[in-house]
Amino acid sequence: MAEHGPHEVSRDDGERGSAVVDFVMVSMLIMTLLLAVLQVAVYVHVRNVVTASAQEGARYAANADVDSSAGAGRTVEIVARATSEQTARGLACTSGEELDTGGATLVVVRCSGSVPALLASLGNLLPLEVTGRAMKESP
Repeated sequence: MAEHGPHEVSRDDGERGSAVVDFVMVSMLIMTLLLAVLQVAVYVHVRNVVTASAQEGARYAANADVDSSAGAGRTVEIVARATSEQTARGLACTSGEELDTGGATLVVVRCSGSVPALLASLGNLLPLEVTGRAMKESP
């Protein structure tokens, strides 16, 4: 077995430190994938919350003693409580009455906006549009 002298270079010197580089590259890829999965989860959660809030706002405005335009404000209040003020401020909601195909009056709440990105520097990139409907009670 040959031993290396003090001035001889071992064969693995060209590979020294490559494990650190490999670790950093793989870590960056894993972190990017993790952030992407978390962003999808946040988007789906916020979309579901806003959809349920629009439906609740429409049900509220469908009461006989409530003005149909009150559904939009109620929706934004619910979204602010369920998520954050920033998410609620990013929504534009409208509420009004429409007739369905059978002639019944529906209260329709429409909200559009965007979902905040996990990285604040990216802003609000993901668009969001939801609609909630409820049948208007007759007075």
